[in-house]
Amino acid sequence: MTDRRYRRQVAPADAAPELVDDERTGATPGRGDLRLVTDGGEPMPGVPDDGTDGCGCGDSCGCGGGESGRDGERRARPDGGTGAANVEPDGTLKPIQFTEPASGTSQDVESGPPDERVGVPEGVDLDTPGYGIRAEMSDIEEPDGKTWFMELDEAVIQADRCIQCGTCVAACPSDSIGVGEDDLPELVKMCTGCSLCWDVCPRGGLRYERQWKITGGDDNVSGAGDPITEFSAKVEDDWRENAQDGGLVTSVLCHLLEAGEIDGALIATESDDAEWKAESFLATTPAECIENAGSFYNQTLALGNLDLERWAHKLDVPLADASLALVGTPCEIEGIRALQDFDWDYAAQEDGVRAVDYTIALMCTKNFNYYSLVGELIEEERGIDRSDIGKMDVLHGKLMVYGEDGEMLLEEDVEAFHDAALKGCDECADFTGYCADLTVGSVGSSDEYSSVIVRTERGLRAWELTEPDLDYHDLEDRSAIGKLQGWDKKKAFDSLQRPFDPDAPRFIDYADHAENYGTTRAPHESDH
Repeated sequence: MTDRRYRRQVAPADAAPELVDDERTGATPGRGDLRLVTDGGEPMPGVPDDGTDGCGCGDSCGCGGGESGRDGERRARPDGGTGAANVEPDGTLKPIQFTEPASGTSQDVESGPPDERVGVPEGVDLDTPGYGIRAEMSDIEEPDGKTWFMELDEAVIQADRCIQCGTCVAACPSDSIGVGEDDLPELVKMCTGCSLCWDVCPRGGLRYERQWKITGGDDNVSGAGDPITEFSAKVEDDWRENAQDGGLVTSVLCHLLEAGEIDGALIATESDDAEWKAESFLATTPAECIENAGSFYNQTLALGNLDLERWAHKLDVPLADASLALVGTPCEIEGIRALQDFDWDYAAQEDGVRAVDYTIALMCTKNFNYYSLVGELIEEERGIDRSDIGKMDVLHGKLMVYGEDGEMLLEEDVEAFHDAALKGCDECADFTGYCADLTVGSVGSSDEYSSVIVRTERGLRAWELTEPDLDYHDLEDRSAIGKLQGWDKKKAFDSLQRPFDPDAPRFIDYADHAENYGTTRAPHESDH
């Protein structure tokens, strides 16, 4: 078989090749022994006549096809391509040299926004298409009721109604929502349009007045409703000097930890980067609770910090078995109750959402933007350096700021600081935290005492553990709490642009919200 000639006859002679074995080498025809010739028997122009290109596989098998001809020059392959530039004819890799990036010409993302285009040639449009590109890419009709983060962004965040509770961050099943440098939720990767962030947002789809009723039920076991019992109480331990009012929250957490009822408590601590700026902290010992006693008057996005992986180094139990207490504003308690009421998968936050067994609400009429309150109104306008502040308090309608040694630095009507308040707080009618196990605040009790409202059996368990170490008596002034609750509700009625209806559906459809607030529907379709 070695002398057999393989030829494909075609005409004209110069129009197509024929495939032959190389009789001159005496080789058995095979993939590596075939060469391309014209009908006249001459080698194809530009193809080496050494039998190396007959396989047609190029450089992938190491035959070196298309690398060079007899004269050493690089030849075009029959298929129009060339061999790899960094591969030897025998298939081995040539030495590779990398070019160092040019110095000083790359985009500087430190001094400008990361999406800013730099050095764009004149007349060249490099802008990334907006969300409106979806309409051009697909004509599939979107299902009714599907709500995107971009709509939550339009209706709540961009509308300056966000209360920084972090519920939307915890709710996202694809971990697509994060927290930006402005302490507001932002999209960090593709939104799937699951609608959960909208549904559980206390300023979005969660009808909080309906939430109170559903969470509590008739027996007050799991949430809202009439209090089981109420007290004015204070801690007698020495550490109370650094606590807020009677130090009740810190004492309750200490006793829950010591009794093994919880493995940790999600509380607020002072940021290492900015004085008097609160951030979330998981306290796992009574000492950590005492060290962080006191109040901050800005949100921590507590529910955006329920990813227990970040706290795993502090927990001695498997994350899925952890039990936590959550201290937060009423809106944060509303958020965690809504999340826990559904068997959805909350991705990275799942274990944290399920771990919250005790909730303590802080009486709240409004909270503040840290940069506006501390940075502008207190430091810049009133000349009080934030590093000199030892304690802040809002009591009897006054904002009070104390120095490190307890001296009064500022006492002024809190109304003078309302420009720094979160605007979304105006719509809230939940002053006393209806959904919490315990509510703690200063209204209704004399100085140095805290008002304590026990709403659930869990709350009663926490109180019974703490009570032996307390100086307490019946709540001194229920009417004071009632009056402030009434004022808060009236303010909400005046601010809400939707009906306040405890008997309406639990979740507000985005279309209904848009009708009441004049919000753009599907803003992503118009390049939001």
